[in-house]
Amino acid sequence: MDATWTSIIPFLVVIPIAIITKQVLPGLLAGLLVGSYLISPSIIGGIQEMLNYVVQALIDENNIKIIVFLYAFSGLIGIIKMTGGVKGFVETAAEKITTKKQALMLTYVSTIGTFSAPTFRFVTIAPIMKALLKKVKMSTKELGFIIETTATPVIVLIPVATAFVGYMVSVIQISTKTNAIDADPYTLFLQSIPFNFFAFVIIILGIYLSFFHPSHSGGPTDIDEKQTEEDQEDDWHDCHPAVSKDLPEKPWNLILPIVCVILLTLFLTWWDGYTQGYQFLEAFIEADVLEAMVVALLITVLLSIAFFLVQRFKLNEIVHAFITGGNELMSVIVLLSIVWGLSSVTDDLGFSTFVTAYTDWIPAMFITPLLFVFGSVISFFIGSAWGTWGILMPLGISVSSAADISLPLVIGAVFASGSFGALASPLSDDTNTIAKILGLTVIDYARFKLKPALIAAGITTLLYTGATFIL
Repeated sequence: MDATWTSIIPFLVVIPIAIITKQVLPGLLAGLLVGSYLISPSIIGGIQEMLNYVVQALIDENNIKIIVFLYAFSGLIGIIKMTGGVKGFVETAAEKITTKKQALMLTYVSTIGTFSAPTFRFVTIAPIMKALLKKVKMSTKELGFIIETTATPVIVLIPVATAFVGYMVSVIQISTKTNAIDADPYTLFLQSIPFNFFAFVIIILGIYLSFFHPSHSGGPTDIDEKQTEEDQEDDWHDCHPAVSKDLPEKPWNLILPIVCVILLTLFLTWWDGYTQGYQFLEAFIEADVLEAMVVALLITVLLSIAFFLVQRFKLNEIVHAFITGGNELMSVIVLLSIVWGLSSVTDDLGFSTFVTAYTDWIPAMFITPLLFVFGSVISFFIGSAWGTWGILMPLGISVSSAADISLPLVIGAVFASGSFGALASPLSDDTNTIAKILGLTVIDYARFKLKPALIAAGITTLLYTGATFIL
């Protein structure tokens, strides 16, 4: 076997194992292990190589910053929940909403302050909508789908102050490094945003269903949704711990930290570029955005802790909430570590050389739409947008480089394919979280939203085909 062929073996291991087990981590770990043994084919040598790849990934300066950002951001959300920020926001909003139009408008407008992470969106808006379900007059499944179209599809388009940004920039960074592409990963992320066609299509579809398409149901009357009106009014406090009756009601504990981290990120990004001698717009482009985001977040955490202490919350409870919140993303941090190691091992095996040599027979016009479709299938079966991006981004960027296709277009297609799985897959965290909060059966709910998701995916595929011609 030619040496370059071995570089694709880890991916041939990763994808089927991830699909069969319906989990991303076992597949990635198996791929890294196989790749390590290909580098060092001895009983101990393979394990040592695997350890070395992971350690080298973890001691990289930018990777450490990403880990700090993810942990601290999740920790901040944990503090906000514990201090009643989410509960207060939900209570305040629910009291002021009286009509279906107001409820739906709140769903979209609230994205401005709750775009940090999908689960954060769900625990702030879904309980409100559940409490107002009788006024909204649509089935619970329709309501869940509309809420989901304002979560991951919106968040993947926002370039600052989200839990996604650090990860998305990271997978671009490691993939461009593997392919020896000299480009700023954050700039590529910004350039790819207009090409995340699935996100735009599904958002537009959600708006259409919200305001212009009549509900197929006059209310929450599905068989698996039968509850008394009293249950619908009272039970929403039990739908998630973040809105528990035991928590205080302090909406400013949500609003102020989120506003603070956004404003600080924008200011510090500009300041970093300004101190390098650039003017206003150039300062944002030339700045070290990752550094600015991490510093802004750490300052926000410290200010928020001080703010909560003034309100006489106990320090030990704040620290516990921060650690508990941060630990919720430990699985993602482990996932990232394996992705970084896998990218390095495939680079050493000559993956980019293999792709360049053996993919030139594929017509360029088909590469981007096929990449989106392939990624959508993977993401549907594994239920993880982040896992799909980690698996597919090295392949996508290698193919883009080999076929001379627009890099932002391909990156956008990879991100779009993961977004499809996050929305449509019955295994995704988004599907399971929203179903739990709204009291839906996961499989029935996933089946309900599969049709609009497939329609959006079909439109997206056509858009990528057309974009390939134009670009």
